[in-house]
Amino acid sequence: MKKQSTLLILLLASSFILHAQQLKLVKFSSGYSHPVGVENCGDSRLFIVEQEGKIFIADSAGNKTNKPFLDITDRVLYDGGEQGLLGLAFDPNYAANGFFYLNYINKSGNTQISRFKVKPDNANLGNKNSEKFILEIDQPFANHNGGCIRFGADGYLYIGMGDGGSGGDPNNNSQNKKSLLGKMLRIDVHHGDPYGIPKSNPFVDSSNYKPEIWDLGLRNPWRWSFDALNGALYIADVGQDSWEEVDVELQEAGGKNYGWRCYEGKHAYNTSGCLPQKNYVFPKYEYPHSDSTGDCSVTGGFVYRGTRYSDFYGKYVFTDYCSGLFRLLYTQGGQSRVRTVYNGDDNAYSSFGVDKDGEIYVCNLANGNIYHVTYGAAQLETVLTTGNTELNKLSFSPNPSNGNVNITYTSAKAEQVSVRITNIMGTQVYADSRSVNAGINTWNANLRIPGGNYYLSVLSASGNVITQSLRIE
Repeated sequence: MKKQSTLLILLLASSFILHAQQLKLVKFSSGYSHPVGVENCGDSRLFIVEQEGKIFIADSAGNKTNKPFLDITDRVLYDGGEQGLLGLAFDPNYAANGFFYLNYINKSGNTQISRFKVKPDNANLGNKNSEKFILEIDQPFANHNGGCIRFGADGYLYIGMGDGGSGGDPNNNSQNKKSLLGKMLRIDVHHGDPYGIPKSNPFVDSSNYKPEIWDLGLRNPWRWSFDALNGALYIADVGQDSWEEVDVELQEAGGKNYGWRCYEGKHAYNTSGCLPQKNYVFPKYEYPHSDSTGDCSVTGGFVYRGTRYSDFYGKYVFTDYCSGLFRLLYTQGGQSRVRTVYNGDDNAYSSFGVDKDGEIYVCNLANGNIYHVTYGAAQLETVLTTGNTELNKLSFSPNPSNGNVNITYTSAKAEQVSVRITNIMGTQVYADSRSVNAGINTWNANLRIPGGNYYLSVLSASGNVITQSLRIE
């Protein structure tokens, strides 16, 4: 699907900064049927999950194996919609025990969490006859199944569950404390039979809640992930009619109610019987459905913790299934920022994954390709403010530049500012001081500095600091 413009994204209390294109997709592997997952087991291989019920392996060069690692199409219900084989997670001790876990919709139409084991004599073949049933959850409708499962750094298995489907959560499952639907679950698959309840689960001592519940109030957390550095949980929750959201939860938090069906994003949806607003946790970022961009369904990704792209480090990448727009969410200068970094010609990007080195991949449900997400200088940045719509703003062009840079600085008031440029080691290579007026100020800087990556900062006398990356070629 072609997008007409990324400049038409409108957000309350937001400002926009123009850059050059940054993110690029490089085809890594191809030939898959409806891929919905990319996972690694700690070595150089990537495991590609097909919705119909097969898992294939791609080697480090992207070559796909002829024979599937696992084929359970005989027990998976898939009719072209949201059902099927939806999630794969390798045991933290996979190298020793060979266990891996699947989330699929069984022939009864219910969510099935099961454990399988790799064949001891062939690392490229899973044993379909080794299935151990862990947890089955009734599904009242065919959609909103969630599907993502991952192990946390705590060794527990987390399971993202949708609200059970239809539209508007007609059974109010997400707010039902006795339902596992519309929740993030956490279970201990290494103790108990078939599993145990971690003693640190937030509601384990309350008879009002199912003890498996970690968080509640989710609509359809199709894809979510942990930050490999600090364990923060990033939940991309697919919206209903108008808003898509990304929730961010610190490590070992839990016990959060993200508001659905009372709220869609930060906006009231169906507040009948709901608690006061203060009882709910609202998203770190939301964006609207839009005819101009085609946005309508968020696909969650990962915080980049690889080593190849330093400017990408620490940023959470995600996309929209309908529009194909890729965005970054990160914190800079104490502010949450969102930057649109890719506006290609395709959509239907269904899921992200990482390899053992933290490099990020994304799969396309429609064309069957797996792409390596590479990072190269930006397009549209949305600086999220928290009520102060007069926050100072900075932009410059061109970027990359040959050293002749046009700087635009919007100031909330007339004052003195300092302009500094540092290299990636923090060494200052340029400094300037000037008086600015309230409103938009523009000037040119002819930078006589070597080619490379830099940071340009504007520091105001009132304490505002804005920093953007700059590439000199």
